[in-house]
Amino acid sequence: MILLDDIAVTLTSAAGAVNVLRGVSLRMGAGETASLMGPSGSGKTTLLMTAAGLVRPSAGRVEVAGRDLATLDEDGLARFRRDALGIVFQGFHLVPTMTALENVALPLEFAGRRDAFEIAGESLAAVGLAPRREHYPVELSGGEQQRVALARAFAGSPKLILADEPTGNLDGATGKQVMDLLFHLAAERGTTLLLVTHELDLARRAQRIIELADGKIVGDSARAVAAAAAR
Repeated sequence: MILLDDIAVTLTSAAGAVNVLRGVSLRMGAGETASLMGPSGSGKTTLLMTAAGLVRPSAGRVEVAGRDLATLDEDGLARFRRDALGIVFQGFHLVPTMTALENVALPLEFAGRRDAFEIAGESLAAVGLAPRREHYPVELSGGEQQRVALARAFAGSPKLILADEPTGNLDGATGKQVMDLLFHLAAERGTTLLLVTHELDLARRAQRIIELADGKIVGDSARAVAAAAAR
């Protein structure tokens, strides 16, 4: 599902070039779940955004869901994200003038789905928000807003969900409820999940924990398990 081959991302700043990712290689299979951990500035979000086609690498190859992202222009990347990805951010990124139902239906409408509102209603019901479908974001709690964001991310039946600190703006109990939903939906639908988190307990819920430091992968629990089995 994800193939990152020797990825480098170099950004320019007033102080000069900054090597955000340095030779990162990563493979994830369909239906696999992995957590991405590391200190602030280690490149976690940049790696996630590279997999989403929102950051173009300075070097290396990115293939996601069978597509070589280097072959796609900006319109092609937008269609790829629409059809293959769901993205959940720390901020909820809901349109404040739209109801929960309209927020979830919006990307489906962009995709030309005539059943956009029917699917949006089903997706909100799947996260327990059917009674709140006509409410605006300001009328919803933080946890409810993030559940709307989850419903929107899963509504198009994506092959891959990318989640960047999705509980960062929530209290512990609410965050747990949101993560329970995220992992449940991913498992139920066979969706690949790559999750950025600072919380070790949360990271351990995934099948793999990938550790980043200074723009490089310095640990991968799946590799460690495979190496132990080989011995």
